[in-house]
Amino acid sequence: MATFLDQIEPLTQAALADLQAAIDLPSLEQARINYLGAHGKFTALLKQLGALSKEERPGAGKRINEAKIQLENSLVERRAELELKAALPREPTDFTLPGRRRTLGKLHPLTQVTEDIVRSFRRIGFAVADGPEVEDEYHCFDALNTPSDHPARDTQDTFYLQGQGADRLLLRTHTSSVQIRVMQKQPPPIRIIVPGRVYRRDNADATHNPTFQQIEGLYVDRNVTVGDLKGTVEFVFKELLGSEVKLRFRPHYFSYTEPSFEIDFSSSLTRKMGKEWLEIAGCGMVHPQVFENVGYDPEVWTGWAFGFGIERIAMIRYGINDIRLFYENDLRFLRQF
Repeated sequence: MATFLDQIEPLTQAALADLQAAIDLPSLEQARINYLGAHGKFTALLKQLGALSKEERPGAGKRINEAKIQLENSLVERRAELELKAALPREPTDFTLPGRRRTLGKLHPLTQVTEDIVRSFRRIGFAVADGPEVEDEYHCFDALNTPSDHPARDTQDTFYLQGQGADRLLLRTHTSSVQIRVMQKQPPPIRIIVPGRVYRRDNADATHNPTFQQIEGLYVDRNVTVGDLKGTVEFVFKELLGSEVKLRFRPHYFSYTEPSFEIDFSSSLTRKMGKEWLEIAGCGMVHPQVFENVGYDPEVWTGWAFGFGIERIAMIRYGINDIRLFYENDLRFLRQF
């Protein structure tokens, strides 16, 4: 009996010393296994209880359980100490230094300009419409009075996908296809703007990109005139580019509007670029054939449509001379806005 009890205290002290000497969590776990594991030294001592007499067993059991509790408590305390140590930074920390603010993200400059344009149109009662970027030829061309031999239908200018005939699909070349979809779904009056991404087979350079952002407007009602178009365009561009902006309308050709115009503007921004006038948008009165294609009576309804590239507005507003900067995701560039 004395021999058994004599083993308990030295073994307990040795175990406590090894637990406290552990320098990290792995070494602490190894010390636990050495003493309290299935084949540990302390576990082996517990197994010797069965060899004691009935009279000796209670006292020995009580003593060895007390030692085991002592070891387990020491193990818990040392584990907490090592876990805290592991969580601390490896380098000394000066808590008196000023805190570092978390960097706030910003909207992309093209998103900012788009939201400004949408906000201007909403002020005069326009709603935002959306549609698919993968479009069919009917909505992208046929319904917009663009015959099959029109240059915009040329495969060299457009990204076509697989398919034949009526099922032939392409990446839309303008957001005008959404105008057709909206007119097919609802009767006049209509007052919408359509922002979105469009695709054309342009070689990337300072002023062109195969994909870019476009926004178009459509207004259909009774007795709509070019005067309504001009007034709306002037309001929006003065909101976007400043009240000193001057606009001029030049006759042009678009297959889906008649008459059609190019819009040029002049301001201090264009003069800084060394130009008096700069083309900024295209517009016109909706062609009667387009109305017939969507089931509107052109004798009753008239309307106008216009569209422009959002990158062009952003480049003018921020003095950017290369459209590719918008798509390179260089944070040094984007953080300026």
